Amino acid sequence: MAEPPVGTGTDPLPATGPAEPAGATPSPSQGPDRRRSFTGVVDRFFGGLSTLAALVLIALPALLIVIITQASWRAIVRFGPGFVIGQFWVPSASPTSPITFGAAPFVAGTLETSVIAMLIGVPLSIGAAIFLAELAPDWLRAPVASVVDLLAAVPSVVFGLWGLYVLVPYMRSNVDPALVHYLGWTPLFASHAGSQSGVSVLTASIILAIMILPTISSVSREALRATPDSQREAALSLGATRWEATRLGPLAYARSGIFGAAILGLGRAMGETMAVTMTIGNSDNFATSLFDPGQTLSSKIAINFGNALPLEKSALIELGLILMGLSLLVNVAARLMLRSMTRMGGSAP
Repeated sequence: MAEPPVGTGTDPLPATGPAEPAGATPSPSQGPDRRRSFTGVVDRFFGGLSTLAALVLIALPALLIVIITQASWRAIVRFGPGFVIGQFWVPSASPTSPITFGAAPFVAGTLETSVIAMLIGVPLSIGAAIFLAELAPDWLRAPVASVVDLLAAVPSVVFGLWGLYVLVPYMRSNVDPALVHYLGWTPLFASHAGSQSGVSVLTASIILAIMILPTISSVSREALRATPDSQREAALSLGATRWEATRLGPLAYARSGIFGAAILGLGRAMGETMAVTMTIGNSDNFATSLFDPGQTLSSKIAINFGNALPLEKSALIELGLILMGLSLLVNVAARLMLRSMTRMGGSAP
């Protein structure tokens, strides 16, 4: 019997399964469409959650300002803009003086202690940052940086206790007499009756300088370490000394970051409460000498808020509103500077 003819290459291959109907598409459960759909849902959820978190962070300061303004509205209406420049704080009326509240001595005390703290703390912080970023050997850099950073974790009340029991007696017996002897002819270091007690604007400023050291030093150190090695190598290749290479390279490159670090430290100094309250002396008068006791916005609130009558309590809350305005200005400036450092890479001019 003859064999059936063998199919040629042009013959169609036999079907191995049931034929797919014309126009059919793969099932979503077997293709990438379902995965793409699920990924899209996750992305939308993540985006919405992130947007909600950002809106909450924006709404919190606004809500805080509204609440503080509402709580201080009684004092705002009664004393008006004169509250900011008022020089007297009289919580109870007498035949010779009515009730009046003024924030000028406390605003001046806040700015005075913050500026002095910056004058002391910024050079020390930048010096420490230069040492850790440029000069320290590898085996010493990490331990010293950790110790400096740990200062930021010390509670404010601990600094206050150290200042009250260690720094105040030392200032009273050693530093204040020496400054009066050599610089007493200047108004800032003039000795008045009852001064040189150790509890003064100068002591509080030194405490603040110590407290802002880790903030300024840490941010400045990271800004210096972000400097490309080519900046240092270019200066050294031209015959620059170690100091000249540091000044022309990392310091010039990271200047915006260092300035932003200083602004962050200023914000910390302006808002500090407990350590300043324990060492500044808490006087409602203007401090004409660094040896005089004074008062800041935050220390005034901490001292008087517990026993204040309704009108005085409203005035104290208005002090908080003023302090918050100053702090917001400082923080906005710091954010702008840090953003500029990130965008421009700290490039030198």
